[in-house]
Amino acid sequence: MEVDYNGNKGFRLISIYERLNKGEILSKARLAKDYNVTEKTVQRDIDDLRAYIAEAHYTERDTAIEYSKIKKGYQLVRFEREWLTNEEVVAMCKILLESRALKKVELVQLITKLLSQVAPNDRILVDGIIKSELHNYVPLKHNKALLSPIWELSQYISKNEIITFSYTRKDGIDKQHTVKPVAIMFSEYYFYLIAFMADDSKKFPTVFRIDRIENIKGTETKFVVPYREKFNDGEFRKRVQFMFSGELRRVIFEYNGPSIESVLDRLPTAEILSEQNGTYTVKVEVYGDGIDMWLRSQGDGVKVLT
Repeated sequence: MEVDYNGNKGFRLISIYERLNKGEILSKARLAKDYNVTEKTVQRDIDDLRAYIAEAHYTERDTAIEYSKIKKGYQLVRFEREWLTNEEVVAMCKILLESRALKKVELVQLITKLLSQVAPNDRILVDGIIKSELHNYVPLKHNKALLSPIWELSQYISKNEIITFSYTRKDGIDKQHTVKPVAIMFSEYYFYLIAFMADDSKKFPTVFRIDRIENIKGTETKFVVPYREKFNDGEFRKRVQFMFSGELRRVIFEYNGPSIESVLDRLPTAEILSEQNGTYTVKVEVYGDGIDMWLRSQGDGVKVLT
């Protein structure tokens, strides 16, 4: 049945709203021609849709029909928190691709969902920006699915539940662990579980690579909240290098390399004590031995004082 958009305003409003909702940019002249009405009628339709959006379903801060001088037409602009802008989608896709943390099938699923947030008019453009990187994406050698264990571990963390799992060390040896999980972090290509040993054999948290964890099981035994209180994700991240855990250390060194800014970025707790002729004396607070790896990587640019 052919719809008479000229004689049926309801059909016309639904059609215009659906087109806007799909991301089309609509000019009054184009709409007038498509529906065989005047531009004044189109303006009234736009006003009616604006009133519907403002009063029936949304607030003006959530969604609105706005006229774009640059695009020369009306568009549906969403301000809801669950909608991402084109810029945000591109940035997030770039971060995911550069991280190489996920196997390709999981990465493609995530990027496909991110692209669904982009208006159809811009989807081809955004897809083109990341297409080459996605095609040439090389996951890490372990190539294990991580989204499911990350979610499973996150639930145990939220419940303060002691868990057990088998863990394959970098030397290939398998070992069973019983731990009090407190956080999940991402660093240097890998996702990590941060946990305290259940037998309290260590006062500091232990770091486990999640791709090396298997057979996760809950014990239905809760651990007390103070473990969560004594561990602060943000403070721990600032003080750990390459996810090497261990006792808290304070290191003072001289740096005469090309960029002190790179040092401050690499070591968030770094504090410049003094500077003389381009040589900086820096104090840093860190967990474990990861800092030693970084110091050695700087060659003659670094001299450890204490």
